[in-house]
Amino acid sequence: MDVNRKAATVVALGSAQTLAWASSYYLPAVLAAPMARDLGVTTPTVFAAFSSALLVSAALGPHAGQAIDRWGGRVVLIGTNLVFAAGLIALGTARGPWGLFIAWAILGVGMGSGLYEAAFAALVRLYGTGSRNVITGITLIAGFASTVGWPLSALLESHVGWRGACFAWAALHLVLGIPLNAMIPRAVPLSPASPAMSPTPEATTREITRASALLALAFAATWFISTAMAAHLPRLLQASGVTLAAAVAIGALVGPAQVAGRVLEFGLLRRIHPLFSARLAALTHPLGAALLALFGAPMAVAFALLHGAGNGILTIAKGTVPLVLFGPHGYGRRQGWLMVPARIAQALAPWLFGILLDRWGANALWISAGVGLVAFASLCLLRAPER
Repeated sequence: MDVNRKAATVVALGSAQTLAWASSYYLPAVLAAPMARDLGVTTPTVFAAFSSALLVSAALGPHAGQAIDRWGGRVVLIGTNLVFAAGLIALGTARGPWGLFIAWAILGVGMGSGLYEAAFAALVRLYGTGSRNVITGITLIAGFASTVGWPLSALLESHVGWRGACFAWAALHLVLGIPLNAMIPRAVPLSPASPAMSPTPEATTREITRASALLALAFAATWFISTAMAAHLPRLLQASGVTLAAAVAIGALVGPAQVAGRVLEFGLLRRIHPLFSARLAALTHPLGAALLALFGAPMAVAFALLHGAGNGILTIAKGTVPLVLFGPHGYGRRQGWLMVPARIAQALAPWLFGILLDRWGANALWISAGVGLVAFASLCLLRAPER
């Protein structure tokens, strides 16, 4: 019975995460251009508003995590469905740049308290150290957020316009998102003085600070790469000698490769310490980038598959590595702080890597490979606890 309840929680939370990612993070890829035309702004302005949402989410993350530590994820995640709906309605009714930025700021509140970090914290609050498999489970389901979200946003835009698409996503949060998050089991509320809110006693403050800094650096590096590739992969492949049609087709392999990486984590790699699998995953982008930079177009497919698989495993590592290093106590708040640099790097990545690509073309791959090696080195400096 407990296994069935846990499986139902994974399906419900994974589906809710698919909706949350599709209607926020993956929304600009399809709607930015028509949004910009209608509002009389440039497309980069729309992405600037999106970047501001990521900065808002970075500032809010630790507070949302602390709330989940105390009250559990159910009430917080249900609240984010209301926030997402409000932000999408505000976006659909925006009439100029001010309305655009205000709407994305509201969506940033939802993103800071309703995406993977919050979902991971909700699971750890329920299942403690036994959360690795359920974290993997929700990422397997939500790994299809772009696969579902992009075509649905495009379909809605073609029939009811981009404003109607925003309203439709808002309605889905109210009629589907709330019931899905309501299926998460209730967690017993904790008082602020509860031991579960305190740091794990197995490590000293200095060790915790050092490990947190290294892990935050690794997460920031990997999220920078992930976001830069999501924004510029087709253009990067073209700079490496691939035709536009082939670049689009090869770019489409990244999503399935991410899911394949997560399946690998759920199967073979589940017997390996999460820190070791994270180190392995951190090397995949530098390896693929080196192959593409050295040999050009013939290595484009290998690059996409390596990058995608590594990124899929690293998404899980962002939830499981802090759990095994620091334990479940105060997990949500710590996870929120660990992801602050990553959110900032994520907000800056499209702009910074775009400049590098304009200036150096395919040689920008050496920069992303170097960033990946920084993540690998940071993870290698972390010590896996024996417990």
